[in-house]
Amino acid sequence: MVTPESLERRIDELRVAIRRAVARGDRSRARDLRADLRQAERAWEDMLTDLERGGPAAAPAAAPAGTLVPVREQVHQALTLLGVPAAPRLIVAVHEAFFSGQLVAARLTSLRRDEERSFRSAPRSRAYYLCAALTADLLAPARGLIAVSTWPLERRVIGPLSPRVDFLTASIAVADSIARIPDPGPGAWALLWRFAVNIPGAQRGTGRAEPGRVAAAAQAELDVHADRDCEHRQAAAQRIRGQLDEAEQLFGSRLRAAAHRTGRAAS
Repeated sequence: MVTPESLERRIDELRVAIRRAVARGDRSRARDLRADLRQAERAWEDMLTDLERGGPAAAPAAAPAGTLVPVREQVHQALTLLGVPAAPRLIVAVHEAFFSGQLVAARLTSLRRDEERSFRSAPRSRAYYLCAALTADLLAPARGLIAVSTWPLERRVIGPLSPRVDFLTASIAVADSIARIPDPGPGAWALLWRFAVNIPGAQRGTGRAEPGRVAAAAQAELDVHADRDCEHRQAAAQRIRGQLDEAEQLFGSRLRAAAHRTGRAAS
């Protein structure tokens, strides 16, 4: 339960984070943190008003606890559950299915760009960064995919078979998470169904998706592709380590992608 004391701690933490972002010149990050601070302060004011009126010392319905978690932490939670790079729509669906609070896809649009600016201005100042998945051919940012900097480089590389392998891996992670929850909500079942309809043998004749069945079907197909995909990823990761600097290993080489597009246009 959110209490006045927990909100006060959160407000203090946000103020410190804002000061650090301003000192680094990270204006976008500071702007997002200020929005979170205003929301926390409003929740604190509303809670005090309730206390003055003799109401319960709990967060008002308009400001549930989950909304006080910064966007980057919400995204990190969802990606950690999936264990593979993912697009914003899937990240939002996973967050809605398994975590509290609201995550809006529109707020993810500039997130990776903001993370890159933060890393380049103050490298390794954060425990993790939301970074890019990298294409195995161009070593460039994979369009629309977000990853976590603490993952092994091989997990962030996208080769020819990687989209399917990552889809299957994510489906197993979602199925396993649902199996561990005593009472999964409708969002979790809807997410599992989205995976099941794209995996042969994952559905029962009744059309219902069951976690164990989905995980088993996904694993059976994953066993077919995993070794070849691993070879592609390892080869690309070796090239990345030899050709890209630290920041490019996280966020990709846009110069390579631009040169590739220019070469194709000239031909």
